[in-house]
Amino acid sequence: MDSIKVFAPGTVANVACGFDVIGLAMDAPGDEMILRRSNEPGIRITAVHGADLPLDPLKNVAGVAVQALLQKYENPEVGIEIEIFKNIHPGSGIGSSAASSAGAVVGVNYLLGQPFTRKQLVRFAMEGERLASGSAHADNVAPAILGGFTMVRSYRPLDIIALNSPAELWVSVIHPQIEVKTSDAREILKQKVLMTDAIRQWGNVGALVAGLFQEDYELISRSLEDVIVEPVRSILIPAFHELKVKCKEAGALGGGISGSGPSVFMLSKGEANARKVAAMMDKVYAPLGVDYKIYVSQINTAGVKVID
Repeated sequence: MDSIKVFAPGTVANVACGFDVIGLAMDAPGDEMILRRSNEPGIRITAVHGADLPLDPLKNVAGVAVQALLQKYENPEVGIEIEIFKNIHPGSGIGSSAASSAGAVVGVNYLLGQPFTRKQLVRFAMEGERLASGSAHADNVAPAILGGFTMVRSYRPLDIIALNSPAELWVSVIHPQIEVKTSDAREILKQKVLMTDAIRQWGNVGALVAGLFQEDYELISRSLEDVIVEPVRSILIPAFHELKVKCKEAGALGGGISGSGPSVFMLSKGEANARKVAAMMDKVYAPLGVDYKIYVSQINTAGVKVID
């Protein structure tokens, strides 16, 4: 195989209470990438369509992620060319850097005959996240690569758990066209939390995982509460609290900030409810004078996939 085209999905990280540990993959939006073997050793990014991102592989998350993979491969002098079609806006909070990192390592792994498992690829993709945000976190790249809901039990050692994805669970996402950099959003976080808040958060994380496996939508709804990160980051997002209240009134189970924002996600039981929630998102944001995009998607259980 000398060339491959992959779809790399957008992702929702944190999923309310699961800061830096829980994420989910979407069917849309997503990036597309073409990866090719080359006779010339090294990594080259030939083009980036749809976004002004560097072609230097040491300054592009896709190049850094592939470099990490090749350092562990038996022939690190292999030649790889990468062409990127960005459909996920950088700084959107729906896993733009994760999609590029995940798509690149999955695609290159196919070109090399799949010497690594998908879970092993997560660690390589995390190096792209390190470049993007200063932190090698996995809550976006893990669901992007593995699909569905995932949980990071530990970073040292890295331990990724695949969670159940209830068949009727849908996600609605609104992306206000403003940029919130992950690195900036991390800087405003508190370094210490109250024990009472930590206990409440742990309870919500455990209950959310239980709700996903039991497919108990009411339990999922009760668990979608973040008492640590959301109160601080929500000030960066226009009309956040109104949006959250109105979407729950429209039938959402609950939701919160997607990643570091500015996107906001809402989970719903069934497509009909998810589209009602999307309509409410549109109603809340239409008068604000802020450009935005809205996505409605099932949970993507496949992760990065070959499309050509």
